[in-house]
Amino acid sequence: MDAIEQPKLSRMFRLQWEEAQNAYVLLYPEGLVRLNTSAAEILKRCDGRSALADIVAQLEQAFNASNLAQDVQAFVADARQRGWLV
Repeated sequence: MDAIEQPKLSRMFRLQWEEAQNAYVLLYPEGLVRLNTSAAEILKRCDGRSALADIVAQLEQAFNASNLAQDVQAFVADARQRGWLV
């Protein structure tokens, strides 16, 4: 994991709570992606200022968990491939 990597949501997407979906969603011009809780919690922290290592630490503290780095890194890589993150 690149400790200084600072993932950021792509300008094409907007993360927001959608009451009708009872979930966070990513909105984009062609539609929306309904997110599970884990995906939403990671994406909420991808602000372009927080290092990936800090995001992992925040998640581990918020959810009283450990060893999340590999899962978070895999999600970030997948989100990048989908164009959600830059």
